[in-house]
Amino acid sequence: MAGPPVLSYGPVEGHPGVFFEDLAVGQEFTSPGRTVTETDIVIFAGLSGDYNVLHTDAEHMKSSIFGERIAHGLLGLSIEHGLASRGEPAAAHGVLSGLKWKFKGPIKIGDTIHVRSRIAAKKDGPDPRCGLVTVERELVNQLGEVVQEGETEHAVERRR
Repeated sequence: MAGPPVLSYGPVEGHPGVFFEDLAVGQEFTSPGRTVTETDIVIFAGLSGDYNVLHTDAEHMKSSIFGERIAHGLLGLSIEHGLASRGEPAAAHGVLSGLKWKFKGPIKIGDTIHVRSRIAAKKDGPDPRCGLVTVERELVNQLGEVVQEGETEHAVERRR
């Protein structure tokens, strides 16, 4: 049995138009994977200004519960959002309007992560041109461990 479809390995512009009416509660998707590198962590520290030893001090982290440096939680969330936009139509074409998120485990240098997602709910939005789509997501590492999870809400355009 084949797993959930992966919608895109290319740029988001490659997606066909997807509208609120095209999405069904219960639809599942899996994104491509991506390996988190030391460079990702260093660049994110510079962009965010977060130079916490968890992310930047290899010697200090050798004696920590993780045994090594870990990625910023918000770096994981950022990568998750990018991966999801390549794997599910609600993220690729909807405007992010809400977020509820949990950080469950570390993302380590060299981990390959992907997103599993499911359309959890649909409802009318405040603007009649859009509906609101709730997507449950899990960020999963190469060992099958869920390292982050939560739900996002998207304003998705209706067919006119």
